[in-house]
Order: sequence, then structure tokens, then C-alpha cells
Amino acid sequence: MPDYTSLVPQYTFPDTLDEQELALTTNPLMQRLIASRKAYAGDPHRPIYHYINPEGMLNDPNGLCYWQGHWHLFYQAYPPEDTRQHWGHAISEDLVHWRDLPYCIYPDPEDKCFSGATLVEQDQVVAMYHGTAVGNMVAVSSDPLLLNWQKIANKAVIPIKSTDGSALPYRVFDPCIWKKDGMYYSLSAGTKPEGPAGKPVRANFLFRSADLEHWEYLHPFVEDDAYTLVGDDGACPYFWPIGDRHMLLFFSHMSGGQYLLGDYDIVADKFIVTHGAKFNFGAAVPSGVHAPSATPDGEGGVIAIFNMNPGKPTGNWNQIMTLPRRLTVEGDDVFMAPAGDLESLREMPKHFENITLPANEEVVFDTVRGNAIELIAEIDPGTAPMVEMNVLRSPNREEYTRIAFFKERGFRGQSLISLDTSYASTAPDVRSRAPETAPVVLEEDEMLELRVFIDKSVVEVFVNGKQCVAARVYPDREDSLGISFRSQGVDSKLVSLRTWQMKSIWD
Repeated sequence: MPDYTSLVPQYTFPDTLDEQELALTTNPLMQRLIASRKAYAGDPHRPIYHYINPEGMLNDPNGLCYWQGHWHLFYQAYPPEDTRQHWGHAISEDLVHWRDLPYCIYPDPEDKCFSGATLVEQDQVVAMYHGTAVGNMVAVSSDPLLLNWQKIANKAVIPIKSTDGSALPYRVFDPCIWKKDGMYYSLSAGTKPEGPAGKPVRANFLFRSADLEHWEYLHPFVEDDAYTLVGDDGACPYFWPIGDRHMLLFFSHMSGGQYLLGDYDIVADKFIVTHGAKFNFGAAVPSGVHAPSATPDGEGGVIAIFNMNPGKPTGNWNQIMTLPRRLTVEGDDVFMAPAGDLESLREMPKHFENITLPANEEVVFDTVRGNAIELIAEIDPGTAPMVEMNVLRSPNREEYTRIAFFKERGFRGQSLISLDTSYASTAPDVRSRAPETAPVVLEEDEMLELRVFIDKSVVEVFVNGKQCVAARVYPDREDSLGISFRSQGVDSKLVSLRTWQMKSIWD
């Protein structure tokens, strides 16, 4: 078997928190990561309050969890001396201010450490992930900062090939893990040839184990999925309780991040789907939302975070993480809001009230400018068929990013929110992206609330706590900092606009 030993320096850390903190202050790899992050500080498109890893590229977030006072974010990292995927690592006390830690899971016996999930137990954290060339792996850690990991059996616990060379009835790929009645359960991502004319459709295969090392294949896990598309796959799965329901979040390499909502039949070990929807509304590339990582928040909700793809070459970095989102449910309705202590980043507040938006006239707010900013706009659209907010706007609209609300213009009277980055940049190397357009349902007398986060090269828009659209943007002009509003056809009203400049999470 090939020797897949990593070329990245690997260290063993003490077992107590005080000793770990002391060791980190002098650790050579930690010092390298700190220096690398500082070297990128002046990049005009590098976000300052979204998480971006300290060196090299990143890919999928993995194994988001909460352990001994910290949120732990893992991710596929590409260290410079060995660019095969390792698991990178960061921690936070509030889901906003992140602190880098050394790489934690290294390849060998696998070729690369691909995506996976974690399970927090009373005395340890279990990571289950895909190890390329060998199969699905399990590693465990129990120290305070999850710095030291041991791989179960030092081999794939669900091998990618059968021992006798026969075809497997399942695909071995990205896994997730949970526990029920003293047994471990895991999903493995893939497809089944059960679409029209044998075309592939999303599948997630269920396994069970008593000891994390020996796994028994049970069956395909999901029933009644009429929500995903022919050609979708079920990569990066996360299966968790949410309210009195269960949710399966996953990533399709064809149509991006999405979720299935339903009920867990714990007798048949089947997930019965009642609803499904998407997290991104277009292809994942360029400039789109990619894969999720998710974990229960301990209060009935689920915290999810996604990586986002680039739309412009920017040296040795570009993928970033979204802001964490808190998902909750009522029946089949899923609600989403930004998670964590984002209010701690606010400074220089401004507030405007009761401003009429005249029909077909752009209203520019000259006193509000910024490219690291939060805005909350409450709008009464009245009978206007469309109301828009423009951000990252240059004085003469050479560049701008458009957020448009189309009242009752979707299926069955739904409204639509559209994030259009077509004119966000005049740079010749920025790849254009079709508008992200998502449904949103407002009650008859419900005001439109747009909570907009702008951070250098990303715009995220939360709509009434019910929907979110996000995309990467790369304004090329230094004066693309303004905002404006416009009402189409008839007057509407800007009931309230609150704005804040946002501080860096690294200062």
C-alpha cells in the first residue's frame, strides 16, 4: 500500500487546557499560521468578519460541533508543503470571533481527508469522514481543545472495496454519524440509478455499529423524496433533530446545498420526507454557496455553516465561510437567521425613519458608505411590484450589487428575493453569476425586513428570518461603497433603515 504520510509537521499536545494553551504559544506551526494570516491583512477582497482560513485554500466545512465551552469548526485545508486535504481547525466562543488552531487530522492511511461530521459524546468527540483511496474513517479526541486525534483501527472502518472484489450495494463517500439506543449510525453519500431511464438520483446509505470499528450495512435511508432533482447526489450529509422533526442537510454536486425535512421512523430506521428546499439558487460555482456543516444548538435548532466559492482569482486563497445560520422549524416551515454574537462587531450606528421611496426614482443615502457593514431595512412595499436596494454602489453606478424584492411574483403567490451581482464588478477577470432568486412567503400585513451583511467580497441577505441568499462579489473601484433604494411603478415606504460599520474579528 502507498505511503500517504503527510509532509506537514504534526505535534502531540498536552491533555490539560492550561498546558495546551501554553504549548500553543510557542508551537512552530501555530506561529506560521498567525504570520500567514497577518500577511493577507491588506487584501481588498479578503473578508474581515467571515471566517477564512489562515493559509492556502479551503474547501468544505466539516464536523461543526460544541465541546467544552467552544464551537469547533473543521474544514478541508490544503497546507502549502502538502496540498492534499487535511482537516483544518478553528474555535469560537460566540460563533463570530474565530481562533485558528493547528491542523488536526492528517492523511495516512488514507490519501486525503475528505468531508465528514462529528458526534459529541460525554467523554469524547467522534469524527467520521471520507478517506480517499481507502473508505470512511473514524477518529476520536477527548482533550480540551480537540488537538490530538486517534484513528480507530488505523484503517477504513467502511472500506471502499469489498474483500472479495464483488460490487457493493452502496456507495462509500462522505459520511455523517449519530447515536440511538446505544448504537452508532452513519450515512454514506451517493446516488441510486432509480431516476427516469436509470438516471442517478440522490441516495444516502445507512450503516450501524456497536463499537465504531465494525459496521453493518442496513439499507437506503430516505423515503418519499420528491424534492431533489434527477442528477443530484447526497454529499456532505448531516442528519439531526430539529424541533419535533428531523432534517437532512446535504450538498449536490449538480445543484448545490439543500435540505430535506421529515420524520425519523426509529423502528424501521427510515427518514420519511415531508418537505425539501435549497440553500442556494443556482450552481455552486462561480461565487455561490457550497457545502454545509451542521450541528444541534442545544435549544431545538440547528447551526449550519457553508463554504462559498470564488468568482475571481486572488492568489493562494479565495474560498470563505458564510456566517453561521440558525435553522428552526414550525411544521414544514423552516426559519433561518444569522447565528452568533454579530452585534458585538457593530460600531458607528446610523438610523433613518419613514422615508418615502418615490416611484421610479433612485434614492441615494450619501451618509452611509462601507464595504464591511450591516444594514437592516424595514420596507412597506405597498402595491409596488418591485422594490430594490443597491449596495456596494459607485457614485455613478458603474458598479453595484442589486437586492430586489418582487412582491407576489413567484409560484402560488409567493414573493421572490433576488441577489443580482451582474454589475458588481468592472474587473475583466471576475466571472459573472446569474442572479440568486429565492421564494419567500410574507403574511398579508407583514413588512419586508432585509438584514444585509456586506464583507469585502461577500453579500448575505436574510429576509424576515425566513430565507437567505448569498453570493461573492468583487468590486474593482475604491468608491464602490454606497447604498440606494428604488421603488418600481408606484411609491413605497422605507419605514426604517439601521446601519453599522463592522469591526474585524481578528483585531
